[in-house]
Amino acid sequence: MLHKIIIATALFITPFVGQQQAFALDPASTLPAGIYKLEPTHASLTWKVSHMGLSNYTARFTKMDATLNLDTQDPTKSTLVATVDPASVKTDYPNAATKDFDKELATGETWFNAGKFPEIKYVSTSVVKTGENTATINGELTFMGVTKPLALAATYNGGMKEHPFTKTATVGFSATAVLKRSDWGFSTYVPTIGDEVTLLIETEFVKAN
Repeated sequence: MLHKIIIATALFITPFVGQQQAFALDPASTLPAGIYKLEPTHASLTWKVSHMGLSNYTARFTKMDATLNLDTQDPTKSTLVATVDPASVKTDYPNAATKDFDKELATGETWFNAGKFPEIKYVSTSVVKTGENTATINGELTFMGVTKPLALAATYNGGMKEHPFTKTATVGFSATAVLKRSDWGFSTYVPTIGDEVTLLIETEFVKAN
């Protein structure tokens, strides 16, 4: 009986072992350098902010673009430019038919005011390695017409010389950042709604032709 269980288990896990091998990551130094573009179906920008000290209100932006100029031999020479459409904010606010809170948050003059400030932009200024696969990306964030420094704590998750689906080189990163929104002149309802905002970023980039 035990012999049959072992055989059945081996037959079950074999296809998954094959998948792991098929999707093995390549050493970063073997990937092609140059321009990589954000792959939007595997990218997310989520933010959270304290709500009256009771919970962390969480929402996201759904429209963004980014260009990464990747130096695979010296990652500190890499550069990043990213843009976000503030009108793409999604909160999952209930009863949207009664109150379109996403639209209110996007266009309200005391909120993101996307009609006047239609773009959030981040431009890197330097990259400092902090570990084998981690770095601090220093840059300038332009938000609601104000430009201030912002550092991203980034992790290189891995890369493939040829992604099995896109058939091109692909790299993936995660990043976090914490900012005080009042530094950019956005102080609506502070401190009832927190001043400190945490950004959670997940990205995949594909090599441009």
